[in-house]
Amino acid sequence: MIRIAISIALNYDIDPPGSDFIFNIHAAMTPQQTLIHEQLTLSQSIDISMHANPTNHNRIMRFSANAGALQVNYQATVELQHATATPAQIQETPVAKLPWHALPYLYPSRYCQSDQLHDIANQAFGHLSHGYLRVQAIRDWVLSRVTFHANTSNEHTTALDTLRSGVGVCRDFSHLMIALCRALNIPARFVTGIDYGTDPALGPTDFHAYVEVFLDARWYIFDASGVAVPMGLLRLSTGRDAADTAIATIFGSVRGATPIMSVQAVPDASGVLQIPQHVAYAISTDA
Repeated sequence: MIRIAISIALNYDIDPPGSDFIFNIHAAMTPQQTLIHEQLTLSQSIDISMHANPTNHNRIMRFSANAGALQVNYQATVELQHATATPAQIQETPVAKLPWHALPYLYPSRYCQSDQLHDIANQAFGHLSHGYLRVQAIRDWVLSRVTFHANTSNEHTTALDTLRSGVGVCRDFSHLMIALCRALNIPARFVTGIDYGTDPALGPTDFHAYVEVFLDARWYIFDASGVAVPMGLLRLSTGRDAADTAIATIFGSVRGATPIMSVQAVPDASGVLQIPQHVAYAISTDA
């Protein structure tokens, strides 16, 4: 088992008369991702409300803040006990046998125009045997055609834009991989999380976007950008694409600073420290 400790500090300056906020910063609680401890502190004395989605395990926080400075600090320790499987033995699930909760992740969405990628997807991957290895081939194809480069995209960049430009950041890699999977009738969803093990040369610790694909009754993890260690990915929220999983949605006039974050592996209850590493088998934190 792996234990990851995270810290997130968000700072805002709010204009009168105040603003409403919706946050996705709480660690998801899934069958293989267990919350050991968490603490939330706000600099303003205000009421908050929380909602836990029973289907995707997203934990959403909402509140109204007063004008002035606002600091939001979240800390958590999470234990990851991955479900594992041999890639060659994992098959795709026919559409007729998919569970209801997987169906929304077959359709095109705002950033993942899978309906416009059918020809490309079928030409590149239609001849491959159906299963995990075909999805891995999609991930490798995206990684070979898109270069990771900071500040090359924005909140309007879609999967098609990334395919044309050949550059992007983690969310762009994820959108393109998701769109290609859906074009082949494979449910795929966008994940916002925090990653342990990213090369410091890429910059300070930040939120990370990756992909979960539904295969053989389980959501398997893929890091489309190739910059993270999948075993060290800690999930915050999932959705059809980035529009569903924004860290903060703000209603009002607000200025924000760059998030201050940290992530580290810590010893488990027995005092054993396990460091996330790259592995050859498939991993999942959600049935």
